[in-house]
Parts: sequence; structure tokens; C-alpha cells
Amino acid sequence: MARDVRRGGENVITSAPTWVDERRAQASAQFAKAGFPTMRQEEWRFTNVAPIAASNFPLATGAPRHAAALVAGVTVPGAVRLAIVNGQFAAGLSDLGALPKGIRIAGLRDGARDATDGLEQHLAKVFSIDAHPFAALNTAFLDDGVAIIVTGGVVVDTPVHIVVVTSGDGTPVVAHPRVLVIAGANSRVGIAQTFIGAAGDVYFNNAVTEVVVGEGAIVELYTDQRESEKAFHVANIQAHVAAKGVFASHAFSTGARIMRHDIGVGLKGEGADCTMNGVYLADGDRLMDTHTSLDHAVPHCTSHEIYKGILAGKAKAVFNGRIIVRMDAQKTDAKQTNRALLLSDEATINSNPQLEIFADDVKCTHGAAVGQLDEEAMFYLQARGLTRTEARDMLLHAFAGEVIEGLKIPALRGQIEATLFSALERDVNPSTALRAGSLS
Repeated sequence: MARDVRRGGENVITSAPTWVDERRAQASAQFAKAGFPTMRQEEWRFTNVAPIAASNFPLATGAPRHAAALVAGVTVPGAVRLAIVNGQFAAGLSDLGALPKGIRIAGLRDGARDATDGLEQHLAKVFSIDAHPFAALNTAFLDDGVAIIVTGGVVVDTPVHIVVVTSGDGTPVVAHPRVLVIAGANSRVGIAQTFIGAAGDVYFNNAVTEVVVGEGAIVELYTDQRESEKAFHVANIQAHVAAKGVFASHAFSTGARIMRHDIGVGLKGEGADCTMNGVYLADGDRLMDTHTSLDHAVPHCTSHEIYKGILAGKAKAVFNGRIIVRMDAQKTDAKQTNRALLLSDEATINSNPQLEIFADDVKCTHGAAVGQLDEEAMFYLQARGLTRTEARDMLLHAFAGEVIEGLKIPALRGQIEATLFSALERDVNPSTALRAGSLS
């Protein structure tokens, strides 16, 4: 795959504007220089991406034969639906019938050619390609995707649902889906992303989402990762939040053999606020790696973060949560919590909360807790007539449900809740041994 990158974009559009060509070339050169990350690097020391680097994933082209069925299977009623299939905006599988005034949807390919407002200013500019090798790889193959542009002052009550399908019809492939969200001043929008593929398919989905939150704007982003259990999923979400802006990320992960999820948020204006919530489930020998970064760059900003994981079998998880408070960022209020339930003796998690504080008038807290289901709570529920399996399921649902309750789109909340609880039934063996201890 690295060799394909060095060849430089033979399979992507050749009629792109000069600025797109320049950004692709910069990213290609950066990735060719740095290559895939290794476990010798601090940010990757618990995650081995050799199975990705060593594989020969050709770039996905065209639509798989079951794309329409996959999209239909996750449709959120009442939402504007945008389909990205193998990295390309699929207008024929999208439904813009409910698109309200004040919001513009553009394929990145056409938008770049037509000089859509904001694209040149923000596309591939919200993050540093030096710090994110897989985002550099995505940018090197930048070809198409979706731009969502909300006019200042517009409140979008209709949710926007992006369905990202990756499949080579049984042949291993790689896709680089791309999304750019620009929310004008005092606007509001809710956006969901669902990542899917055919069960049993092997593929590599390398996604990038950039979000620009204008002054006083509110953007809620929901991520539902339910890839094939044999897929590799790397996603990079980066957001910049202006003064009094609000950005909320809610991430739910139940799929993929190896998942790496990077979420970075820069609070760039006074009064900016960020919420990061997430739940991840894994069994077998699967790996879930979540890295979050919150950069408090200016005074009077707030952030709240809760991540929860449930691991069974020989599953592994990594949680690295970083909060940076810059020298001038006085009156910062930042809270971070990571909790994990290990339902077997062989499941493991490496949790690394980090605070880097360079200001003195701040309130910052972080905490991590790892344990098993509370045996006393199990006994209490069983004493009231529940079977051991029913008691376990009730506690697991309550553990994950705390995060789900924060979802503000009812139809999406129901869909994610069903997916998570179905994954719990699939991943958690009823005979799982429970040991004494508590975690809630």
C-alpha cells in the first residue's frame, strides 16, 4: 500500500483544482517519508498495525452489488441520508428529499471543482498530517466524499445521516472516505455517521472527518462503527470550535478486527464547549483503540468526557485521553472519565489519562477504573427472581446505557441501542466467570 501512495494518486481525479493537487502531494510525501506507525512510537505502542501495513489492499472502485441493501438496513427514518460507497459520494443511494433550507450538501469532487464556499479554506486544514499518518494517507488519495455546509443562523432540525459502505464483494480493498462539516455562526446541526460492510468481508476503511464549528454554533456528531468483524477500521475526527461554539461527539463501536479512533478537538475561542462520549464492545481477539485529545487554547472553555468499554474473550482495548490546557487558558473546566468492564481473565485494557496543564486557575479532573461486574449487585438481582444471565445483562445494559441516554435523535438512539445490546448478546458468553469487585 505504501508503494501505491508513493506512485501518487493514479486512481484519483486528475482534473482537481491546483490547491487539491498540492494538498494531496504534501500528504503523499509525508506518508512516504513517515510510513505506517509502529509500536516503537508512543502513540501506537499498544496497537500493532502490521496486519494493515503488510496487506495488499487495492483501492476500492465502483459500488459493491449489495450496497443498496446495506444502506437500506441502517436508514434512520426522517433523516437526510447521504451515502458514501467505497470512498465515493453515491447520489443514487442518497435521499435529500428532507433537506431543509440553509444547508448545502456537496460531493467533495464537484464541490472542489465548483469552488464551493469554505472548501479551500478548511479541507485538509483542520489537522496536521505530520501528527496523523493515516489521515495523511487518506489525504494522499483525496478524491471524493461529502461536504455539509450550514448557513450562519440556521437551525437544522432534520438530522443528517451519512452511511459509509466499504466492500470489495469478497475481495480485500481499501477506501478513504472523507467528510467536511462547516457550521456557520449561530447555526445548529446533528450529524450521524454509520460505518458498515458485509459480514465476513476483509477490508480497510480509513476515514477522516473534519468539523468547523463557527462562533455560537452547535454541532452534534454521532459515530456508529459496526464494520465487518474481519475489517480494519481507522477513523480520524478533528474539530475546531470557535467562541461560544459547542461540539459534541458520541462514538459507539462494536465492529472491526482492529479499530483505531482518533478524536481531536481544539477549543479556539472563549466560551467554547466540548462533550466526548463513547462506548466500545469487543470479544475474541479484537482490538479497540481510542485516542482523544482536547486542546484548551483560550480562557473560559469547558469539556466533559466519558468513555466506557466492555471486553470479553481475549479482546484488548486502549484508551488514551489527553487534555491540554495552554498557558493563557485560565478558567478552564475539564473533566475526563474512562471505565472498563473485563468479563474474562484474558481481556485487557491499557488506560492512559493525561493532563498537561500550563495555567494555574483551572479545574481539571481525570479518572480511570477497570474491574468486573459487581458480585453483590448480581446476588441482589438474583435474589429478586432474575437468572444469573438476566442479572448480568441488566447490569451491562445499565453500564452502557448511561452514555446512550445522551443521544438527542430518538430514531438514531433506538438504532444504536439495539446494535449495542445485540452486540452484548453476541459478544458476552453466558458462562463468563464473574469475580468480586465493583464498577459502575
